[in-house]
Amino acid sequence: MSRQVFFYDQPDRFVAGTVGLPGRRSFFLQATAGGRTTSVALEKTQVAALAERIDELLDEVVRRSGGSAPVPAVSPTEMSDTAPLETPVEEEFRVGTMALAWDGEDERMIVEAQALVELEADSDEDLADAEERLLQDDENGPPMLRVRLTGTMARAFAKRALDVVNAGRPPCPLCSLPLDPEGHVCPRQNGYRRDA
Repeated sequence: MSRQVFFYDQPDRFVAGTVGLPGRRSFFLQATAGGRTTSVALEKTQVAALAERIDELLDEVVRRSGGSAPVPAVSPTEMSDTAPLETPVEEEFRVGTMALAWDGEDERMIVEAQALVELEADSDEDLADAEERLLQDDENGPPMLRVRLTGTMARAFAKRALDVVNAGRPPCPLCSLPLDPEGHVCPRQNGYRRDA
């Protein structure tokens, strides 16, 4: 069976968002264009890492171009997208690996999110060989979401993604662990329950 690639070349919308209450949220990347929507699930840490890497890559593009690249230093206010995810949110796959690149010729950010694949091997060498074959198999690999964004769209995505990550449960002022609505057992208070 050939690989399924969900490709969006400058989508109408590309965002990170959540479904559920803080502490029990599921994170998604969602691309929308021309009446079709693709949603892929991932972990909160993956969203944060992706947003940070996008900002770093865009900063490097600006630096190398001497400021001539069409990339804003910060996300423009008019590009702010606070709308919820398009519903219904139907997960195409769970993200395992992600990749970023800058296409200097077209001046576009390329974001790729590939499905999580469980590899079985008898040894570490067999596992490394299986991973290498998987990465080189463009036709039969796992499903992938590929999105091409302008520098402005990429900055807006990164800002929203970080806002979504930071909108979770507030941290405990003593231990910095997340506070649940019903409180939590704070290690800095020797196990006494700290109310929110």
